[in-house]
Parts: sequence; structure tokens; C-alpha cells
Amino acid sequence: MRQIFFTFSALLDRIALWLCLGAASVLTLMVLVIVVLRYGFGQGHLQLQDVASYAFAVLVIFSIPVCLTREGHVRVEVFSEQMPPAYRYWADVVALVFFLVPVFGLILWAWWPQMLYSWSIREASLETGGLGGLFLVKTALPLGAAMTIVQGLALVLRKGGRDHGA
Repeated sequence: MRQIFFTFSALLDRIALWLCLGAASVLTLMVLVIVVLRYGFGQGHLQLQDVASYAFAVLVIFSIPVCLTREGHVRVEVFSEQMPPAYRYWADVVALVFFLVPVFGLILWAWWPQMLYSWSIREASLETGGLGGLFLVKTALPLGAAMTIVQGLALVLRKGGRDHGA
């Protein structure tokens, strides 16, 4: 069962990574096109700006679980580098139980009604003449929160299997 969970978390990590790479590529391309059109040809396109905004939102949201999987998050505690590996493991367990799961669980719980409403009205950009599909972008937040919880659990379980005092 543990191996199935690790396989599932690895799959979610690959999906999140590809979403980040795709969003970063789209964002870069859209900003380049917007700048060239605006300053080179004196034209502005609201839909292109919406695509850039949507790509940025997706990039930020899905970069959190990607960063967590690679342990790229910042540790605020100053003593962890001098402490034994067992200390870091238990610090991660405490952080997961008391911070990561409650905060991202709250995001899931609080955002769910907003996302359902957005889907029910097929919400589009707030700008007149803007791009549709904002409801798809609003779906990224609860998905990213759920992925972050899964990646946090996988990280702690993986470390626990390495004999860190667990």
C-alpha cells in the first residue's frame, strides 16, 4: 500500500512539474508577444493579458507541491543543521501535522464552494471582452492544495523509512 501511495505521489509530482513547465513557457511567450505588440505595433490584446495572468496563477499554485517534493522549501528554524537527522524528521512530522495539513486543508475547505460556484456559472475574466475559462484556473487552487498535502505526507513517509528515529 505504501508503494502505491509513493507511485501516486510521484505521478502527481510529474503532473505538477509539467503544469509548471507549461505555464512558465506560456507566460514567457505571452509576455514577449504582449510587449512586442504593444511597443512595436501599438496594439493591446486583453485576451493575451488574461492568458498571461492565468499562466502565472497556475505556475505559482503548482510550484508549491513541486518545491516541497524536492525539499526546496525554506526552513525557518536555525538549529536544524546542527541537529541529528532524527530531529529533522520529527520537525517535519510536527510541521506536517500542525501546519501543512491544517493550512492546505483549510484552503481546500474554504475554496471549494467558490470553485463550485465558478464552475456553475462558467466564470470568465472580469474584464469586458476578456478570456473565458477563469473557472478552470480557480480549480487549480484546491488541486494544488491537495497535491501539497499528498507530497508532504509522501515526504515524511519516505524519510520515515530511512531510520530517522521513526
